[in-house]
This record gives sequence, C-alpha cells and structure tokens, in this order.
Amino acid sequence: MVVFVLKRLGLAVVTIVVVSVIAFLLVHAGTTTPGVIALGMGATPAEIAAYNQKIGWNDPLALQYLAWLGKAVHGDLGVSLTDGRSILNDILTRLPVTGALATGATIVSTVLGVALGVTAAVRRGLADRVVSAFTGIVVAIPAFWLGIVLIFLLAVQTPLLPATGFVPFEISPSGWAASLVLPVLTLGIGGAAFVGRQTRASMIDALSQEHIRTLRATGTPTWRILYVHALRYASLPIVASVALQFIALFGGSVIIETLFAMPGLGLDIQGAVGSSDSPVVQGLVVIATIVVVIVNLVLELVSGILDPKLRTS
Repeated sequence: MVVFVLKRLGLAVVTIVVVSVIAFLLVHAGTTTPGVIALGMGATPAEIAAYNQKIGWNDPLALQYLAWLGKAVHGDLGVSLTDGRSILNDILTRLPVTGALATGATIVSTVLGVALGVTAAVRRGLADRVVSAFTGIVVAIPAFWLGIVLIFLLAVQTPLLPATGFVPFEISPSGWAASLVLPVLTLGIGGAAFVGRQTRASMIDALSQEHIRTLRATGTPTWRILYVHALRYASLPIVASVALQFIALFGGSVIIETLFAMPGLGLDIQGAVGSSDSPVVQGLVVIATIVVVIVNLVLELVSGILDPKLRTS
C-alpha cells in the first residue's frame, strides 16, 4: 500500500509540473505583452518595453519559468496586471465559494443519484421507466435554464431564498447557507442524473452476482443485501463517477457563478481571460489543477481500498 501511495504521489507532482509548463507556454504564446495590460493602451512603446524588461519578460523562457516556479513553491503566484492585487490571496478568497458550490452540489447529486439508481435497479418496471425519463430530461436541460426556473419558483414566485448574491460564512452562517441553496440545487440536480445512471447500471450488475443470489437464498434481510453487499460491490464505478462529478462541477461552474453572482474562481478566470491578465490565468490554472489532482489522488486511494487488485497496477 505504501508503494501504491508513493507512486500516485509521484504522478500527481509530475502532472502539476507538466500543467504549469503548458500554462506558462500558452501565456507566452499570446500577442499581448504584460506591459500593454499593466500600463494601458495610452502608454508609449518605450514605457511598455521598459516595463516588460523590468519584469523579465524578455528573458529566456526557461529562466522565466524557473523564476516563477521558485516563487510559486514559496506561495508567491505574483500580482494581477490590472489592479496589482496578490493572485494567491485573491484565489484563497474565492476558492471557498467555488469549493462550497462543488462540494454541496456533489453531495446533492450523490444522495439523489444513488437513491434514484438503487430504486430503478431494485424496483424495475414503472419505477425504472420514471427514473430513466427523469434523468434523460435533466441531462437534456442546460444548467442555466434549470437555474432560471429555480430562481423563478423559489425566489420570485415564492420568495423563500435569495435569487443572487453571496454572504460569507463569517458574516452570517444562515445567510451563507441560504445563498448557496439555489446554485447548489442547480448543479446538483443535473449531476444526480449522471450518478443515478451509473448507480442503476452498477446495481443491476451487482444484483445479478452469484453471491447475492446465495444471500437471498439464506434469508439475509433485503436491506442488508442491497445497502451492504450489493451497493459495496457496485461502489467502485459509483465512487469514480462522484469524483469525476466533483471535478466537472469545480471546473465548470462559470455560468452558474455568473447567473447567481457568486464571487468564485469561475468569475475570476472569466475576468482574467477577458482582460488578458496572464499571471492570474496561469495561477488559476495551476490551483485548479492541484485541486483536480488531489481529488484524483483521493479517488485512487479509495479505489485501492475498495479493490485491492488495483494497488498492484
């Protein structure tokens, strides 16, 4: 198990380094220089050239990357070209917002998806058709349309929840929770369809196994067969789909953050790309990669626990 963990940690570090190199090269492949962004279009060519020279933009790419990497390792991702704010501090301020959205939506999608999938696999017949129809409809509906419907129903027609905005937890825990409900439901309901489909397929396969039929023949309680033996047998692909769901929600919540005016990483990277603020884009890509790598690492470890055969791969 120790060798398995060390191998996965090594691959995680390599992945982060490779992505940081790619992000660095893509930033430098653009036609706009930092001097133009930082000084504005009113700056003279001489002023722009002097600024670029000052920050080392004209140095060899290898030296620039090593200099950036050395600072990044010590927690310094640089400053924004547009307003001079610390990139790391800004990311750490916005990360909890996106993290709360992705975590809450993953919990909703997991609970609802597993419940739907197990129901469809066990009941079959009408229940299976209803669940399949529901998941098919939800998959076909764009997330922002679902968000608009929820805003209309729960914030406009019945003013139970705030339509937009975010309240920090330290200011008001209840306000924080209320501001997350609609965006979490918007993301979670859509994710539940994917988890539900995976759970249904995995549970049908699990319930057809010989040891499950033996347990039924020996009089083992139905709840124990379903939620201890069958669900555990089916858990590996379900856990994988949940982890992938979290990654998708964490990296793909830009539209939802915009719709609900949530100050998360999605809005930040949208603004950075729009203003060609390359240091911010690079920092956000690296931080997002670290989060994804950590989630994948946890998935690998959990999968290794659930299926010991994977530890030898």
